[in-house]
Amino acid sequence: MDELISRLIARHLPGYEVGRVRRLGEGQDNAAYEVNGELVVRQSKTDEAAGRAEAVRREAALLAAVAELSPVPVPRPVFVDEEAGVLAYRVLPGRPLNLHPVREPMRLAAPLGGFLSRLHAAPVERMETLVPHDVYPASELLEEAEGHYRDVAAHLPPDARRLVEDFLGAEAPEEPGVPAFCHNDLGAEHVLADADTSTVTGVIDWTDAAITDPAYDLALVYRDLGPAVFERTLAHYEGRLDDAGHARVLFYARCALLEDIAYGLSSGERSYADAGLAHLDRTFS
Repeated sequence: MDELISRLIARHLPGYEVGRVRRLGEGQDNAAYEVNGELVVRQSKTDEAAGRAEAVRREAALLAAVAELSPVPVPRPVFVDEEAGVLAYRVLPGRPLNLHPVREPMRLAAPLGGFLSRLHAAPVERMETLVPHDVYPASELLEEAEGHYRDVAAHLPPDARRLVEDFLGAEAPEEPGVPAFCHNDLGAEHVLADADTSTVTGVIDWTDAAITDPAYDLALVYRDLGPAVFERTLAHYEGRLDDAGHARVLFYARCALLEDIAYGLSSGERSYADAGLAHLDRTFS
């Protein structure tokens, strides 16, 4: 990969000298690398060449639109190589929340509430030209959660298994009403912050952005930052979240936590599994 990165940078940023290349991590859609502590280079994991090209082309257009909306920094591409399925942008300040918890998590609520307010208010007719609609019936999500639970049950303590089984035995919530433009993967690994000042410094990885239920973005705040930060975020959120929406937040958070544990255990990305296991009680209680 180092050779590919060096070749692409020489093509698109002539004169830029590549020193250290460090692997940042890998998700289901992309692998990311840091160059000289200054650039992030992300490569699509899509097998087909046409699919890789479309993925980075779409993301570059999306990031330009998001930069106009977001009150917090987002990546701005410095080059896009469609053939290689690679997009590069300058490193944003801060570190991912999942690896570098902040001293005062409550201070994250106001910027996250403002950020989600702007996102969810974006004109759907404009944003749906850049992202797909992505709304799944709650019953399907519950079935998927049951499958994830079967995969991870042996790793859960008895008390946690009882909590999860009570959740899986309940009815799925009402289907969402009006969809909105969402980040759609606003986990702690995609929120950057200054650990000392507890300041949100950026939101990254817009690969899964979609027109969907805005409760899902809020659900990942609940899952990763906990109920108290979630409630404080709502105090700064200008969108509408009624009782049915609140029920969907809890539902999505629990489904997503089971998915994270299953992904972490099956992929070897232990940070996902460890965080999920640590947050089981507060998410399902």
